Amino acid sequence: MRDSHPVEREVVANGLRHHLLVWDGGGPTTVLCLHGFLDLAWGFAFVAPSLAAAGYHVVAPDLRGHGDTDRIGPGGYYYFMDYVHDVADLVDQVARQRLSLVGHSMGGSVALLYAATFPDRPERVVAMESVHVQEVPGEDLPRRTADWIESVRRARRRGPRTLPTLEACAERIRRFDPFCPPEVALFLAERGTLPAPGGRAFKHDPVHVTRGPYPFRLEQAEAYWRAVACPVLLVDAEKSEVPPPPDMDRRVAAFRRARRAFIPEAGHMMMRHEPEAVARALLEFLAGEEGS
Repeated sequence: MRDSHPVEREVVANGLRHHLLVWDGGGPTTVLCLHGFLDLAWGFAFVAPSLAAAGYHVVAPDLRGHGDTDRIGPGGYYYFMDYVHDVADLVDQVARQRLSLVGHSMGGSVALLYAATFPDRPERVVAMESVHVQEVPGEDLPRRTADWIESVRRARRRGPRTLPTLEACAERIRRFDPFCPPEVALFLAERGTLPAPGGRAFKHDPVHVTRGPYPFRLEQAEAYWRAVACPVLLVDAEKSEVPPPPDMDRRVAAFRRARRAFIPEAGHMMMRHEPEAVARALLEFLAGEEGS
């Protein structure tokens, strides 16, 4: 396990102060790494040094409401398109001449939305288990909206969950990610929590744990995926608890140029479980021939 001591920066993007980690390999290509739901930039600490050693300028932000980046203000919420706007502003400020995007789970979904919106900017996109969301047919949408409102109210009243010790925070990480090595869980707990009355609390905004009002619709997602002009690598983990949906072939076919890779002996949080294998897959794809 290594983090190679990244440089920490702050920039304002879309009106919010964003915390960034930077591993600078000195080259002209920025690899912007977008973490997943309830994760943070430090989740790339086990992969980014290998990318930097290959000459890439690696930048990993804490996305809004995660880690040390600002939360949204009173009355706000976390919608996917807000993240896309954030990323657009981050790219304008920190990216070098060439740009590739690497996203895990939620972060990969955001990366694909950005690449569709700005098809001339990124040269490559890696999305790790980011197109697996299942569509729920016949969902009661008014009921979902009512549930969303009530869940946001509860989250705001309750505030962050407090755990007594740093070790308890690490154990909670492993409870939801049993493949996570204990030392990695402690590393992430040290960087992803802060002191709170009665112990420590994770840094993410508690509102994140609510279920948003807008359901996933495959037809809408496909409209974005078809607009991605650059090559895309879709990465799956062999032991993932988020398996590919039955219509995965249809989803892959929506992209103009997509191929798949598989990480053995890893679960959904693959960067924690098999960082060397993930880094190899990323480096092979990022260094591929133009147009492949």
